[in-house]
This record gives sequence, structure tokens and C-alpha cells, in this order.
Amino acid sequence: MKRYDDLVIGAGHNGLIAAAYLARAGRRVLVLEKNERVGGATFSEEILPGFTVSVFSYVVSLLRPQIIADLDLARHGLQLQPLDGTFTPLPDGRALTRWHDPARTRECLLRFSRRDADNYPRFGLRMHQLSRAVRDLLLLRPPKLGSARLREVRGLLDLARHFGSIGDERAWELARLMTASASDYLDRWFECEPLKATMCASGIIGTFLGVSSPGTAYVLLHHYMGEIDGASRSWGFARGGMGAVADSLASAARSFGAEIRTGAGVSRILTRSGRAAGVALEDGEEVFADQVGSSLDPHRTFLRLVDADELPGDFLDGIRRYRLRGSSGKVNLALDALPDFEALPGPGPHLKGAISISPDRATMERAYDDAKYGRFSREPYLDVLIPSLLDPGMAPPGKHVMSIFVQYAPYALREGDPDWDAQRDDFGDTVIRTLARYAPNLPDIILERQVLTPLDIERRTGLTEGNIFQGELGLEQLFFLRPTPGWAQFATPIRGLFLCGSGAHPGGGVMGAPGKLGADAMLRAAGVPGDG
Repeated sequence: MKRYDDLVIGAGHNGLIAAAYLARAGRRVLVLEKNERVGGATFSEEILPGFTVSVFSYVVSLLRPQIIADLDLARHGLQLQPLDGTFTPLPDGRALTRWHDPARTRECLLRFSRRDADNYPRFGLRMHQLSRAVRDLLLLRPPKLGSARLREVRGLLDLARHFGSIGDERAWELARLMTASASDYLDRWFECEPLKATMCASGIIGTFLGVSSPGTAYVLLHHYMGEIDGASRSWGFARGGMGAVADSLASAARSFGAEIRTGAGVSRILTRSGRAAGVALEDGEEVFADQVGSSLDPHRTFLRLVDADELPGDFLDGIRRYRLRGSSGKVNLALDALPDFEALPGPGPHLKGAISISPDRATMERAYDDAKYGRFSREPYLDVLIPSLLDPGMAPPGKHVMSIFVQYAPYALREGDPDWDAQRDDFGDTVIRTLARYAPNLPDIILERQVLTPLDIERRTGLTEGNIFQGELGLEQLFFLRPTPGWAQFATPIRGLFLCGSGAHPGGGVMGAPGKLGADAMLRAAGVPGDG
């Protein structure tokens, strides 16, 4: 029977990255994936012949440049291009457009507010400065608080030096941002409601919070940490859709010698004398290894794959309190033509970036109110992309595909209401109706639609409750505290078992840092030199 040095559970982007780094260090690695394809939530499929959509994840916003370089992902087919700006159509027929070209953005903002046009580049500079202060932590293993071990003490000193180096003013601003709501924070900078509303949207993506909820200002900053080809605040599109990201990672992992098995769901993590010894598969097969890395979320890892008596009670309580509240859905469309927005009629560059349906903060807060009481939003926030304008190969000539990220769609519906399977069509209709207020021709050009509720996301990807970040990005679930106090260093109470998914530091998004840091921890435990 073949034995491995390391098993990795889950072939999502973090699992593949962990496997690639482990194999690059000379380890014998096997990745086990329940589905018949790699990618987790990062995959593409045809919804009609010739129409390819990114089913769940749809942009590359945070993938760390170091990972792209280390794994030579360009050689394995990864092609990224920045999205050029955000187009926000408004109910009164106006449009707010923000471009990567500062002059074009200023020209648009001057039609709304001279003060905001002046402050917008200043705000961008401040967010760049703050994101640089936080970005350095993304590939840093959190030191363990209260430990007297030399490594942990050095880690704390390095952390103190880091924050000391950013200066008092930025440190205070960062503290304010970490605890403020996106709405309140943006009020300090801007007066134009459409601008504040569309910028607030970055503070609620993937969270069960409203634009006025404390902590959403950090989520806004989290989405400012994108970087493509050295350009900060860049959200990127992967040629071929998000499946191309997973394919390039799988190719890189295999090039270093990792094996990947699909259709191999794990039913249990095997232990011997308090140490991980391998896994049992759903078909009964057992696979053994010296170490196991789980890229699944903490609930699925510790509450489903591990016997409760293997874990300390306080750790188990912390995992049970760890919040994974699904709040978003997705609608993918095959289109016969381009949507025609009344605010900017006809085709044009405004359709090649993000399209944000975020008319004002009151509307977005009402959308959150719906979700709080177990209903999908009747006028949701929508983040829209037309990938076929960036990669014509994703649709037949003259046709298009559209990606619509939807907030809010609560996983837990109101007691007594129909379940998600019964409400799926109504949810899809609501999304189309909301977007059609701005692009009236949309219903007439839809050839096919794919409607995905948070329950669908859970079923197809294994993300508990359909939470796209494997856990909320609240202050109480970040850095030292992710997933639970005392266990933010990727190791777990079971020796030889590690986390390497977004439920570990630094959290969600197509970032890859949890996969790399989890692999570093596994290499260190095995006595193999790594990067961490």
C-alpha cells in the first residue's frame, strides 16, 4: 500500500496551492477532492453549448503575487487582466463611473460633487497606505499570544515593529477603520450618496452585515488589497473564467509531483494516539500519511470529519461559535445580445468592468433588513460582470455571458417559509427584475439562466452554509482569533492535522495565502525547510 507524506483534503484553490508548495519541497503529496473536477468554488462550466460561466467565484481580486511567481502560474496557463473600473447606473438615469484613469474618474465625479472629486484620489492614497500595512500580514503566520516560546515572542516583536513603523497617524486611522462601519467611514470623506453607496458595497460582500454594521469598513479595506502586475486595488479577470485559475494551480501542483484524485470524498480523518494518520474515503478506502491538511472550513473539518472526543472541549466550543452565515447567491446568464443600460445606452467600455447595482445606502440597508428576518432581498445589491467582453471565447460570436453576484440571500430562511429549492425561481426572477430596471432589454435577451442559492453553493462546493469566505471577516474572527483563540497557527489540537483553507488566517477571497501558510506550517512540523 502506498503511503504519503502529506494528504490535502479538498482541491479548491487553497488546497491546490498547499499541495503545490508541499510537493515543491520534495514531499509525496496526494490531494483528495469529492467532486469530479478541481477548483472548489473556483471553476467554470457550460450552461449552454458554447456559453462558459464562472459558476461561483468570478474575479481574481487578492491572489498574492508571490504565489503566482513561486508556482510559475503563467507557465501553467494563468492569464490575468485588470478590470477597468466600475459602472454604477442610477434610478434617475444618471451614471457614476470610476475608471483606473484618474482623469476620467475626476471628470465623472465633478458632475456630482467637486469636494468628492478632490477627495477621491486622497482616499485612494490613504487606503493604499493602510492596505500596505495590512497586506504585509497576509503571508505572516500569527504568533501565539501568551506563549513564551522564542519563535512566538519573536513573532510578537516583529508584529510590534511592523505597526510601529507605520506611524501614529496611520495606526489610529487603521484602528478606526477596523471598528467602523463602511457607511460611517465613507461619511468622513465624501458627500455624494451614489459614490458612498457604491463604495460601501465592497464592505458587505460575502458578509451577513449591512453597510451600517460595525466592522464592514475593514471588509472594504480587505477588498482594496488586490494587486495585479504591481497595480494596487486591481480586481482581475482570468482568461477562460475562474476554472482557468484552478487548472493552472492543478498543473503547477502536478509539475512538482503532487497527485490529485477527484471523485474521492473524505468521510473521516483517521487518528492514532491523538495524531492524524490518514483519512477514510466515502467508498470505504483508507489512505495513510504522516500529515493531513484540510482546506475545508472549520465546521466541516472538526464537526463532521473528526470525532468530538478527539478535541479539547474549549476548542470544540470555539469552533461551534465560529460564524459561517451564508449571505449571497449567484445568477449566471447566457445572453443573445448585450444588455442596454438606460444610463449609458449601447455598447461601450463601461460594460467591460464591474457593474454595480447599488443606488443608495438606504436601499442596501433595506436589503440587509430582509436577510435579517430570513428572506432574500427584494431589491438586492448586485455585482455584475460580462466576461465575454473580456474573453470572447466564453460565448459564441455576437452572444454573451453575464455573472451576477447577489447580496443578500440568507442560508437560514424564515421559519414556516418554503425552503430554498421552492424559492429558487422566485429568487432568480427578483434578481432579473432588479437588474432590468436599469437595463430594460435584459429579460428579452436571456437564452438560459443558472440560479444558485446559498444551499446550492453548499451542496456543490462543500462551503458550509454557502459562506464564500469559510467564515465571516469580523474583527473577532481575524488574525490571532481565526478560527478560534489559541489556534491561529494552522496546527490543530490533533497532532499532524493542519488547516490550509480560508477558515484560517488571513481569510477568504481567491487569495491563496491560507494555502501557502498552511503548507509552511506542515513543512515546519516535518522538519523540512520552507518559506515560513
